[in-house]
Amino acid sequence: MILKNNFKISLDKFIDKALYDKSKGYYTNKNPIGHEGDFITSPNISVMFSEIIAIWIISFWEKLGCPKKINIIELGGGNGEMMYQILKTIVNFKKFKSSSKFYIYEKSQYLKKIQKKKNKKYGVKWIDNLNKIYNHPSIFIANEFFDALPIKQFIKKKNDWFEKFIVSRNNKLHIVNIKTKTSKIEKIIKQKITNNQTFIEYSPLAFRKLSTISKIIRRQNGGILIIDYGYNKKRMFNTLQSVKNHKKNDFLENIYHSDITHMINFDYYKKKIKKMKLDFIKLTTQKKFLIKMGILQRAEILSKNLTFSKKSDIYFRLRRLIDKKEMGSLFKVLFATKRKNNFKLGF
Repeated sequence: MILKNNFKISLDKFIDKALYDKSKGYYTNKNPIGHEGDFITSPNISVMFSEIIAIWIISFWEKLGCPKKINIIELGGGNGEMMYQILKTIVNFKKFKSSSKFYIYEKSQYLKKIQKKKNKKYGVKWIDNLNKIYNHPSIFIANEFFDALPIKQFIKKKNDWFEKFIVSRNNKLHIVNIKTKTSKIEKIIKQKITNNQTFIEYSPLAFRKLSTISKIIRRQNGGILIIDYGYNKKRMFNTLQSVKNHKKNDFLENIYHSDITHMINFDYYKKKIKKMKLDFIKLTTQKKFLIKMGILQRAEILSKNLTFSKKSDIYFRLRRLIDKKEMGSLFKVLFATKRKNNFKLGF
């Protein structure tokens, strides 16, 4: 049981315990990605996705003036597939390859083992502290990273604010809203609450990490590319969700055996990142980004001279990545850097 009877815990601490508990946590004990897992990510749908990301990284490196030393950091390496395909793609770009140092920032020891096995012949370094990278320009890649970080939820009823907690009663979990002070929420989110706000979904951990990353980029140059599912609206709403075996799940059930995520509010992320003094920010959909980066042409090259079944498989996977009814519109791509870099490829 995640909670003792009659105990209560804030939503973000509950999610953190369910996902990252050292002995029982969801990400601590299993590989959730793939057909045999609970969900699938873009790098595991098609190699074209990771190839596109690799080309984008190389192009941004060129825009930065081809620095002789550059850090490439993947935030949350999943099953290691994206890093593996990126490293395979850059083999023919010798100048970039010799200049780059690759890192995976990973909390899960279980996933780290899988990542290391897949990328053992490459000189990847695993870190658990973002300040451990060398003092060079740094490019951060976050594919479905921020959606997995714990969130707090606050709701306004009449003139009072409440925070969402989870409580255990008679060995069953329940949601309870506990009254809190406006000043306390403002201290957590580090800004004033406007009168028309009635719901706030906020990840303290996500913005602590973004603050660290922003400082590194401001100090050393570089940028961050965030690919995640979310929405671009001012008004927040409840996006908390859980999945098990590729199906929706009640987040209070199958604890330690199901994923708990939320959708990214990209409008809010843009505002927060701008306050962190990364003043060049671009946002688009995954469909537009991949098409502008040439994924359709890449599909044509890969499918040339293949059998009909293999060609069909390539385009089936492509459709999953860019179709509006699949990942094309729901997934967004956000890029943030310093204004002087003015890099717009893919946007």
